[in-house]
Amino acid sequence: MATLVALPPLPPQFKSIQHHLRTAQEHDKRDPVVAYYCRLYAVQTGMKIDSKTPECRTFLSKLMDQLEALKKYLGDNEAITQDIVGSAHLENYALKMFLYADNEDRAGRFHKNMIKSFYTASLLIDVITVFGELTEENMKHRKYARWKATYIHNCLKNGETPQAGPVGMDEEDAAEEHEDAGAASLPSPPAAAWPAAYDPSAAGSSGVRIPPGAHAPANTPAEPHGAGVTGSTLQPSPQPLPAIDPALFTTVSQGDVRLTAEDFARAQKYCKYAGSALQYEDVGTAVQNLQKALQLLTTGKE
Repeated sequence: MATLVALPPLPPQFKSIQHHLRTAQEHDKRDPVVAYYCRLYAVQTGMKIDSKTPECRTFLSKLMDQLEALKKYLGDNEAITQDIVGSAHLENYALKMFLYADNEDRAGRFHKNMIKSFYTASLLIDVITVFGELTEENMKHRKYARWKATYIHNCLKNGETPQAGPVGMDEEDAAEEHEDAGAASLPSPPAAAWPAAYDPSAAGSSGVRIPPGAHAPANTPAEPHGAGVTGSTLQPSPQPLPAIDPALFTTVSQGDVRLTAEDFARAQKYCKYAGSALQYEDVGTAVQNLQKALQLLTTGKE
């Protein structure tokens, strides 16, 4: 692990990035790539907030020192040197964390680590913005994850039993309404306290099977309540497969197709997405991403 300089106290102006910085610290050993991009997001956001006040300038300077130390430590890691690979790494990590929390939620297992997983996934989707604008899907997942974290936290705090799944999020601004209020009070246990199932690298290891598409945002119906379904009996539901273009079965590219390094990186990203989808038995998403990869490799176009 890279040796990082200590940061001075967080200026009040930077309150909005304190959880991103905490997430960075929690991932210094767990996943240095995630830690690096969390700090990059904090630097970029902090510069926009206040780069002139002396205490803010000092803080940002020390934070940039940490960033440089991490970049040197990670060396030629493709997730750092190639934006496409880095973006895919963050998206996959955030998705696995989201799926772990959603899995626990739908099984009715409400606990602090599940709440933290939902909220941390939303923070990591914030971090993805260092690569550009978020996709509509990422925005929906961020909104849902942050709303869920706040909702379940408040229910447990008040001695109430939360409703599993995307039930009750009817208002478009539900997440924004609770975003700041919930963030300040959400639990943040140290990384050492996280169970193995919380680790995105081990996501899905709890043995609970979720139906394909069960991790979709709030516009997806929740599982029926009171049906007596347990994690060991929950079975995947049938899902329609996307239509496959017959032309894509021709795997030999045309002679005039010239693929760039970026094309190969994009194809690799789609394959990674497909692998993540298959891990959760989401065949439709896997097929769609594999089609995109094949389309790109055979035609040079998406």
